[in-house]
Amino acid sequence: MQSYSDVLIIGGGAAGLSLALRLAETHSISLISKGKLTEGSTYYAQGGIAAVLDQADSFDEHVADTLKAGADLGDEDVVRYVVENGPEAIQWLIDKGVPFTRDANQQPPYHLTREGGHSHRRIVHAADATGRAVETTLDQQAHQHPNIQLHEQHIAVDLITEQKLGLEGNRCLGAYVLDRQSGKVKVFRSQFVILATGGASKVYLYTSNPDTSTGDGIAMAWRAGCRVANMEFNQFHPTCLYHPKAKSFLVTEAIRGEGGYLKLPNGERFMHRFDERGELAPRDIVARAIDHEMKRLGTECVYLDISHKSKDFITEHFPTIYQRCLEFGYDMAKEPIPVVPAAHYTCGGIMTDLNGQTDIEGLYAIGETAFTGLHGANRMASNSILECLVFAKAAGEHILAQDKKKTGIDILPEWDESRVTDSDEEVVVTHNWHELRTFMWDYVGIVRTNKRLQRAQRRVNLLQSEIKEYYGNFRVTNDLLELRNLTDVAGLMIESAMQRKESRGLHYTLDYPETFESETPANTILIPDNFIH
Repeated sequence: MQSYSDVLIIGGGAAGLSLALRLAETHSISLISKGKLTEGSTYYAQGGIAAVLDQADSFDEHVADTLKAGADLGDEDVVRYVVENGPEAIQWLIDKGVPFTRDANQQPPYHLTREGGHSHRRIVHAADATGRAVETTLDQQAHQHPNIQLHEQHIAVDLITEQKLGLEGNRCLGAYVLDRQSGKVKVFRSQFVILATGGASKVYLYTSNPDTSTGDGIAMAWRAGCRVANMEFNQFHPTCLYHPKAKSFLVTEAIRGEGGYLKLPNGERFMHRFDERGELAPRDIVARAIDHEMKRLGTECVYLDISHKSKDFITEHFPTIYQRCLEFGYDMAKEPIPVVPAAHYTCGGIMTDLNGQTDIEGLYAIGETAFTGLHGANRMASNSILECLVFAKAAGEHILAQDKKKTGIDILPEWDESRVTDSDEEVVVTHNWHELRTFMWDYVGIVRTNKRLQRAQRRVNLLQSEIKEYYGNFRVTNDLLELRNLTDVAGLMIESAMQRKESRGLHYTLDYPETFESETPANTILIPDNFIH
């Protein structure tokens, strides 16, 4: 089965949906999503979106804060480009109907909060469920637009390129896509293909991300011949609720921004011993401090306390988190809540330019799956959705400026299942999945060593060979595709971490605890064997 659209968007979060809506008046859009659109990371984002909206703030200060949080590895030109396009991105969402929390005393009249690494209040938000407000608003409009065809419950298998077909050139022509309900692999042909698949934090045993965050775009782009960069920098959010049934429940950084304290089990505050900014230090510093204290004391968690604020303040600012904590038996207004770090954000990804273009013609990457140079060695809070919006606009404008004539190939090869069978050993996938996430947590986590990385590399090499054999013999399933992608991305993370002989930002190694002093610190760029210059 083959279908054609002007634009194929793989991923339905803030990046994919905003690009679809920006192009839909002039282009036909096919947008595929692994589950429902509301199952991606955008929906679960709590804190908000950073942008300079207050007259007391400035672009220069937002740029400086972002570069400092990124341990001086960010690209200043890219950071400035994103920051200066921030207010327009927020206005675009307001025009679309996103219900941001208002404050009549502000101009524009929206409440701004502050989070770690920011020198000003510049986080516009919709209570403590900003991602849900953004995702549901854009989702509704995408469902109603006649030029946008949504394909939920579909997962991309691999990109189709001229190189893979043995043709001259290096253009992306479409993708093979598995319909999860029918089990059939379809061909989606398109002039422009956009990867907006999010990050890869599901490679770790503990993560704040939904189950869909399996690095699909990064892995597919790498296999197709794209360079990737800075995969050693995976952010661990300092505060996820610690409870056996609270799967992936993130506790927003805005609680610390509004005066919450981090405490040890005995009630003692500890962040001032690690950074003068205390609880408002960037995420890498806070996560390492918590990890250090948990290991030092042998405790399973630390505590986040905002009970010194009034109940009215807490329920007004954090209604979702307050209610969710009550469901698990914790009253934030009366007591501290137990928290632990968990894998949260992939700072590296597919290398792109300011238009979102990758190394392959006609292939774009936007959002968390991309490496733009914005985040450096650590993403500052609430810059993530901002990046999605700004680069969706940039990619859209670049696509609009090009001729949308169809490529010269009317029919692409169908997916070949002639030599495969249904698997009778799904336990292999399940076992490998658990093994991968466990050794990545143990050996490539918040604190690393050469020996840990070498152990991880040996294990990932073995898994990759097993999965390659399995993939070649059995029909593809959603679990197999995700495991294949995660294993590929894990290999990239390990290789990147082994190449960096210093500690910087989110990459902290006991063997090289110092940070190189350099005016232009280097990115870690990995080049695939099939890369075309």
